[in-house]
Amino acid sequence: MSERVVPAADRRRRRPTKQGVVLSEELIVETALRLIEEHGAEALSVRRLGRALGADPSSLYRYFRHTDDLMLAVADELIGRTLRTWRPSGDWLADLRDLGLRMHAGALAHPRAAMLSSYRVTGRVYEIQAVETILGVLRGAGFPDADAVRIYHAYVDQALAFGALDSANTALPKSARDAEAAVWQAMYARLPADTHPHIAATARHLVASMRHSSYPAAQDLLLSAAAARLAEIRAGERALPTRSAGRSPSS
Repeated sequence: MSERVVPAADRRRRRPTKQGVVLSEELIVETALRLIEEHGAEALSVRRLGRALGADPSSLYRYFRHTDDLMLAVADELIGRTLRTWRPSGDWLADLRDLGLRMHAGALAHPRAAMLSSYRVTGRVYEIQAVETILGVLRGAGFPDADAVRIYHAYVDQALAFGALDSANTALPKSARDAEAAVWQAMYARLPADTHPHIAATARHLVASMRHSSYPAAQDLLLSAAAARLAEIRAGERALPTRSAGRSPSS
């Protein structure tokens, strides 16, 4: 794609495409997301998108400068879909747990797009809203700004990383997924205790657990650490007046 983009107010196509639809940024992103899930990264070509939309490929330049610009829009739409389904309760731990699980589920619903977009920074409306929202939850809970940013960074990267990891697994053919899962039963569960005592001792748990994503458990560990950090901060804040009151006038 080129570098020319028509201002938003002038983008609307006056006549429907061959398929009877009116082009819009939202329609192009929706179509790109569908094509990515069907064909992978190669779906983001002007020719293929134009064909799917029933439009002249050059008309896409009115909305996006190039295919990477469109990819960022797709990434931002995935964030938006998560945010549109989430409602805060006021309990910071419950809210972050719920939001993270929704982010992960959203990635698995669009695994190929998630793999392509999980490491991108869009700078677009939904990403900005997500950053503002999560920082607001953390600062509202009582985390100082530096701690809020540190936890935000770890929280988001964890959700995105697991989303990409589990999406890669989801995108495999079912036969490949089943074959990999069977390795835990066929190989690990049969290793002898005299050579592999720790695997043998935990084999039944490995077989049961390794078929599933560890994201919920990893998220709980991260949020538990964040809650412990907040407890330390609050304890320190309560201790300050006590130390101050105990000081002598001469000190």
